[in-house]
Amino acid sequence: MAKITVKPFVLRDCVLNIKDGATDVGDFEASVSKVEFTPNVAIQTWKGLTPTSVTQDVAAPEWSCAMDYAQDWETATSLSNYLLANVGKKVTAKFTPKAGGKSATATVTILPGSIGGGVGAFATGSVSLPCDGQPALA
Repeated sequence: MAKITVKPFVLRDCVLNIKDGATDVGDFEASVSKVEFTPNVAIQTWKGLTPTSVTQDVAAPEWSCAMDYAQDWETATSLSNYLLANVGKKVTAKFTPKAGGKSATATVTILPGSIGGGVGAFATGSVSLPCDGQPALA
């Protein structure tokens, strides 16, 4: 049996780009501390009255793109302002976990993030953007 090697990496020097059609909205990696594409897979199970009578069906994954970001309401082109001003818009998000490496690209629907936070701390927000289909990894 072949031994499979592993090359883990640490997230740093990442790139997060958002495009609205052909328009480059911007690179937002300086604004985010987390980008994560996550599948949600529904599994349906039916069980009969005997231990061997089990049937399962796996649905197609539904993907989302979770982002944690620093709130910035002063910069007109900030991610915070973009999310708030473009609710419902479908855009292309391209996340490159390691600069120069493979990227995950998906069409996501913009949702607004939170405003404010706890006293004495940086104001941050989190948002989970639904994806149209599975992200392409290239």
